[in-house]
Amino acid sequence: MTDEVERTPQPSTTPRRIDARSLRGLAHPLRMRIFEMLSLDGPATATRLSERLGENTGTVSWHLRHLAEHGFIEEETGRGTRRERWWRRVAVPNELNTADFRADPDSRGALSVYLHELVQLHFDRVITYVNEDWDDEWRAAGTLSDWCDLRLTPAQLASLNAELTETIARYSAVQDPDTVPVVVQLQSFPRRQRDTG
Repeated sequence: MTDEVERTPQPSTTPRRIDARSLRGLAHPLRMRIFEMLSLDGPATATRLSERLGENTGTVSWHLRHLAEHGFIEEETGRGTRRERWWRRVAVPNELNTADFRADPDSRGALSVYLHELVQLHFDRVITYVNEDWDDEWRAAGTLSDWCDLRLTPAQLASLNAELTETIARYSAVQDPDTVPVVVQLQSFPRRQRDTG
């Protein structure tokens, strides 16, 4: 299974493959929430992030430095002061291949935390959308869909994911003043056949 941590606006940039050390640096619930906020909403200070997260500024600052140490974020130079540092996501997509950690018992815990938190973050995005007030045009344009009747080989599933990724990449370059940020979440995975007899 390959998981894109988050795509940046530069889909042509070669992704950085997450290794065991950087996975351990990211796989923490608060760090993943901070990373998501910087990815979705752009640069912020520890104070602004702590207000949104309901966390202590010192704790958020510590996690920001930890994310920076592992290359996920960087300080936005030329903005703020010595006391008010602005942080932004590094403009490179991150790619995690879970198969890289299958034989590494030291990374299994971090991988489990990462995957569970990633699913929770994606779930939270959907719940936020459902609870927000959007006009009928946007409600009709969005979708919460699933297709449960597909039967594919591993190669066909990989091909389907590649085609969907290419389609989404075409829309990434669209620049129009009438646009709003849009989240596309894709979960595709095999399901074990259940005995119905």
